[in-house]
Amino acid sequence: MTSNKTVFFIIGTLLIILGFFMLVPYGVQIFYKENSHSFLSSSFITILIGVMFVLANLQEKYQLNLKQTFLFSTFAWVAVALFGSIPFVLSDLNFSFSDSFFESMSGITTTGSTVITNLDTSPKSILLWRAIMQWLGGVGIIVMAITVLPLLKVGGMQLFKIESSEKPEKILPRATQVAFIIISTYLILTLSCAFFYRILGMNIFDSIAHAMTTIATGGFSTHNESIGYFKNPNIEIIATIFIILGSIPFISYLKFIKGNKKIFFQDIQIKGLVYLFIFSTFIMFLYLLFNSDGNLLVEKIRISSFNVVSILSGTGFVTNDFSLWGKFPLIFFLFLMFIGGCAGSTACGIKIFRFQLLFLFINNQIKKIIYPNSIFILKYNNQKITDDYMNSIIIFIFAYLFIFILIAMLLSITGLDFLSSISGAATSISNVGPGLGEVIGPNGNFKSVPELSKWILSFGMLLGRLELFAVLILFLPSFWRD
Repeated sequence: MTSNKTVFFIIGTLLIILGFFMLVPYGVQIFYKENSHSFLSSSFITILIGVMFVLANLQEKYQLNLKQTFLFSTFAWVAVALFGSIPFVLSDLNFSFSDSFFESMSGITTTGSTVITNLDTSPKSILLWRAIMQWLGGVGIIVMAITVLPLLKVGGMQLFKIESSEKPEKILPRATQVAFIIISTYLILTLSCAFFYRILGMNIFDSIAHAMTTIATGGFSTHNESIGYFKNPNIEIIATIFIILGSIPFISYLKFIKGNKKIFFQDIQIKGLVYLFIFSTFIMFLYLLFNSDGNLLVEKIRISSFNVVSILSGTGFVTNDFSLWGKFPLIFFLFLMFIGGCAGSTACGIKIFRFQLLFLFINNQIKKIIYPNSIFILKYNNQKITDDYMNSIIIFIFAYLFIFILIAMLLSITGLDFLSSISGAATSISNVGPGLGEVIGPNGNFKSVPELSKWILSFGMLLGRLELFAVLILFLPSFWRD
């Protein structure tokens, strides 16, 4: 049997890192004189287990084959979510294990759904931990999207290889080479966002917490009213700008640093994101123009742009309860949930590049009907798209929609109403955050959702974050055979 020591060694290392990050909210507990040492205990437990994993799996050379890479991709996220839930279990919030795991999984997958009913009175340490979880999840998925998922050839992600080699054994050295630039860029964007939030009126705590969840396109806030709490148009504009920056493929930042200064104007996926954002904002602006009163023209544009980019990117920040705007916004935002942002970014959803390729494929098929004897070559960003690659895109989109329907059906069986089931399934698999309706809508939360529903939603978050097949393949009996 093939040894999986490398898998558990890396997971142990991640747990040690996670444990040290828990000391940051412990410092907040001391600073704000919170009557709890939950984060110190959580840190000790997590680091101890992490060290045990590392010591038990020491070896001379660390390599990952394809099978082990699939194992690592899923086990790492589940392990981080599991140990990340410990502070919630030990907190004064009286969370059940289901609530704690749900909140932790929502954080590490940058989903943003919450079971906390009153954020304004919650401990500062817990609020900061939620932000840290999303921040770590954001940078984690970027590294995976650039170094791991392309090698697994999941849903067309191989288009984003950063080098020609496809050997899984090169994952570790390659990840080491790109991690520094990715983390540095990610950190600079976070600090810049926090700086602007601070000078525009947020206090230091809120500016740091919101900056982490903005760049991660996660959406966890420190207030029940989310960004709307600050009632500051300038903060909404800054949030919109940095959400877009977080939704851009980080491989483009790498290319920019390496000398390609035109990459942001040349990349088809980035242009698709900008066009979709402008078009969707225009559609929502027109709707609000003719169906709402009391706002100036400029305010309607700002409200439209903020909510569009928040839902499209999967961030989930809100300034208004858009469920009160009418039926059209509900359908429109549900559609945007599925599209998502760019591959290789912190954004979620099916991803823009897949829809672009699907439209190119449909266009080619129509041309073949009109000109049956002609040969049409499908290209994307100057790369030739093969039939096998196109098949993987179509299969991914079909599987995504099928699993969405399946999750919605399971949620309805657990007792959720139709709108909550549909939007809950969409928000979990698309990692958006708030759903639709009175229960899990922008002004609601997932606290009252049945326990079984929370586990179904948590699994949906994991599936969506790891591009479906990286998780589903583990359920095949043939995968576990040597």
